[in-house]
Amino acid sequence: MAVAMTMVRMKVAMLRHAYRGQRAQTTGTGAAIGAVLAAGTVYLAFLGPDLLAAGYAVWLLGWVLGPVFTGGGDETLRPEYFAPLGLPPRRLAAGLLTGAFVGVAPLVSLGALIGLAVAGARLGAVNALVAVPAIGLQLAAFVLLSKVVVALVGLALRTRAGAIAAGLLNGAIVAGLGQIWVFMVAFGQTGTPAAVWYLPSGWGLLAVRGQWWALAALAALDLLLLAAWAALLGRRAGATRVSGGGRRPITAGTAAGAVVAKELRTWSRDLVRNHYLAFALSYGVCFAASPLLIGWNGMLPYAGPIFVVMAAGMSSNLYGSDGTALWLTMMAGASDVRGRQLAWLSTQGLVAVALTVGFTAITGGPWPLVLALLVALLGGAAGLVPLVSVLALVPATDPHRRAGNPLRTSEDDGGLTGLAYLMFVLVILTGAPAGLVAVFFGWAGVAVGVVTGVLCWWGFGLLAERRLATHAPELLDTMRTGRKPTSPAKRSFQDLSRTRRNIAGWCFGFGAVPLIPQGILAAVFVANGMLRHSWFLATYMPAGWRYPVAAGFIAVGLAMYGSALWIVRSASNKATT
Repeated sequence: MAVAMTMVRMKVAMLRHAYRGQRAQTTGTGAAIGAVLAAGTVYLAFLGPDLLAAGYAVWLLGWVLGPVFTGGGDETLRPEYFAPLGLPPRRLAAGLLTGAFVGVAPLVSLGALIGLAVAGARLGAVNALVAVPAIGLQLAAFVLLSKVVVALVGLALRTRAGAIAAGLLNGAIVAGLGQIWVFMVAFGQTGTPAAVWYLPSGWGLLAVRGQWWALAALAALDLLLLAAWAALLGRRAGATRVSGGGRRPITAGTAAGAVVAKELRTWSRDLVRNHYLAFALSYGVCFAASPLLIGWNGMLPYAGPIFVVMAAGMSSNLYGSDGTALWLTMMAGASDVRGRQLAWLSTQGLVAVALTVGFTAITGGPWPLVLALLVALLGGAAGLVPLVSVLALVPATDPHRRAGNPLRTSEDDGGLTGLAYLMFVLVILTGAPAGLVAVFFGWAGVAVGVVTGVLCWWGFGLLAERRLATHAPELLDTMRTGRKPTSPAKRSFQDLSRTRRNIAGWCFGFGAVPLIPQGILAAVFVANGMLRHSWFLATYMPAGWRYPVAAGFIAVGLAMYGSALWIVRSASNKATT
């Protein structure tokens, strides 16, 4: 107990000092969104037990899959910190588990699990009392399942075979979730699947509804997961195996050729890159092949373009992944960008071409649209990958200094996730012109795709070269210190009073809510006759109030952004005078 309470105090102290500045605003935004989702989950308890069970299944998936794709989850307290103390594995695991309950994600999940108490209270006093231990055991199951899955994936990433297998499995799971409608249609499921009751996420609700064995099963599962995590913590301390045996020496006649050879060697030996490549491949194939379950092969030809978009997102921090070895890049000069572009096309492009040609040949088309998208997206991705990674570099851990959790490649995993989503959007935009032309004019779209692809590859690469030439020392300093250079505007913003700074931060963070969903989208739904739709307030108003309410939300959103900009601008003006 003493160890557990010490870890709790350490976690509270570390979080109190960590949640400041931009990180505090990001955490506050995430907490607010989580609170809304938790409230929506509790509301499901009033609609029916089936919906509540499905909601908890979604929370379970979030706990299991979320940390895998965001750098291993919360590791404020790392097992490596306590290795010199010689604590027994189970005692260490119990202490770390207690500390894991301190944080935003467990608190939000606890709020969602209040739905168990609501469901129990609607059935009777005894059921409401059973909900109390069920909530604690259910939350422990969420946290422990997350820890065990992350530990297993981290262990798999210590070998090439494990890294590839984990990437293929994760890609298939995420693609399946993205195409869940296909499985529902294929298996004739129109309501809540019965399987959600038998997932660990549904055991707490089963116990509340009178099946007392589920409470004992949930306690046994927690103990089993705790023992498994303790065993995996012991394996985590082991040394990471080196991937691959001896290789022929790298030879190249030019500087760009040397960069290409170095990057190709890195793509073949870096286990994290192996994992990312396998994930993108599995996602593209499984997402496009899922409709085969209902007899439709129309998505198969797009496996290649989907793979390109996903692979670009996985490579969005290409320069950051080098760690402090970035100084070698500085000495290579402009040839480094072109070399990395060629290496990226060599590793990702060949796979994309094989997927696209093979699957399109099976279905018989549409050749113009698929080829137009492929060449445009390849060129756009090859240009954007180096450009985005130098413009928005996220400091990453040196590959040889990665902790026992190989998923943790950076301390700013939220930044990595945001960078990946940004890359998805930008790459898709580069393929939009060629796709539109192909839809209306056929093979002319391929020519447009070639032109836009080459221009993106050359133009974005040129911008990346110039950025690297003028800001390489700043990038290296960011990589070494983990802090980005503070611009005068940002310094003036930080000089504001806490009240004005918080107002501006909340306006920037939440201005989109009234402006876009409650304002613009709600007006579109009203115009299309989509009334009483989801959480869009204007769709629930009487006829004469629908457009005014939507317009009012738009005005509120614009006013929030305007207020935030006015505060920032006034701070900048004071700083310059």
